[in-house]
Amino acid sequence: EVQLVESGGGLVQAGGSLRLSCAASGFTFDDYAIGWFRQAPGKEREGVSCISSSDGSTYYADSVKGRFTISSDNAKNTVYLQMNSLKPEDTAVYYCAAGRYCTAVDYWGKGTLVTVSS
Repeated sequence: EVQLVESGGGLVQAGGSLRLSCAASGFTFDDYAIGWFRQAPGKEREGVSCISSSDGSTYYADSVKGRFTISSDNAKNTVYLQMNSLKPEDTAVYYCAAGRYCTAVDYWGKGTLVTVSS
């Protein structure tokens, strides 16, 4: 059974930091790209960042470049999203996703809520 389990969300003040984790199981981790998406209240889900587990190549949305860093620990089948300099507009449910490519999601996690207070 494929599982993507997110953790690390919470409440933080603007300017603060959080680190999200996505623990993956049930598929060959090295063959997949793992990404983070987010959905704010009343808005569509958007891609935030993605990493290829095979070659480590990364992608960031313009809105988070320079503030968020994605990394992968292949030994633990876990992807992290380090979020610094958080802004109220980063408030959203953050979802972990896996697919053969960053643009083709096959599996979704259940999400973790990040709330940034002003």
